[in-house]
Amino acid sequence: MRLTDRSQVSSARRVVVKVGSSSISGANADRIEPLVGALAATHARGAQVILVSSGAIATGMPFLGLADRPADLATQQAAAAVGQNLLVGKYQEHLGAFGIVAGQVLLTANDLTNPTHRQNAQRAIDKLLELRILPIVNENDTVATHEIRFGDNDRLAAMVAELVGADLLVLLSDVDALYTRPPRDPGAVRIDEVPYGDPLDDVVVGESDTGVGTGGAATKVQAARTATDAGTAVLLTATDLADAALAGERVGTWFAPAPQPEF
Repeated sequence: MRLTDRSQVSSARRVVVKVGSSSISGANADRIEPLVGALAATHARGAQVILVSSGAIATGMPFLGLADRPADLATQQAAAAVGQNLLVGKYQEHLGAFGIVAGQVLLTANDLTNPTHRQNAQRAIDKLLELRILPIVNENDTVATHEIRFGDNDRLAAMVAELVGADLLVLLSDVDALYTRPPRDPGAVRIDEVPYGDPLDDVVVGESDTGVGTGGAATKVQAARTATDAGTAVLLTATDLADAALAGERVGTWFAPAPQPEF
């Protein structure tokens, strides 16, 4: 179904939620529990939920004795190999309290551009959802290269939303909404809703400066455009507001999807 307004969020049948590294790692690792609670509430009402979670590299960094995100690919891959296992374990620990089982899905950009790989990925995720498993998707950092990476999990989330025909994509970060300029700048104004096709010419967006993530407002806007072009509504808000967002409350910035084609 096409969601024409955020009041319809609670009717969404298939929901993709993306959370960034800085929101669930390091000092913010305790945010995983309330995030899982919001996902579980959506799952409990019968919706199919997919979580696209960054954070493997950030989670693995302390175990490699790293204070900052590594710049070289090999160390990023090593951190991801350690962190991915720990990250999914944290999610499963909290999901288990709701009787939900997680399924790990690791993808590369090639998996979603190669027709055979794409079909296999779609089939696997569809089967997990049919079995009421909650897929946790991340980029397969241990095999990805600089040349073939998604670049950020906002893009990955938009492509997954398109792959599975999601009704709603929720992009969670440290910022509660899209603003006309970086929210710390004087004169920044929160944007409540972005009509489909709005070029946002008067909006100044920036990149992430958290030190652990790779996204930012610019990547989220681009991801929102990709998803809305495919007919998926998008809601951009803060991780702390996940419960309110998934309940259809008026939080964050709503990106309207492309209108339903007329036949």
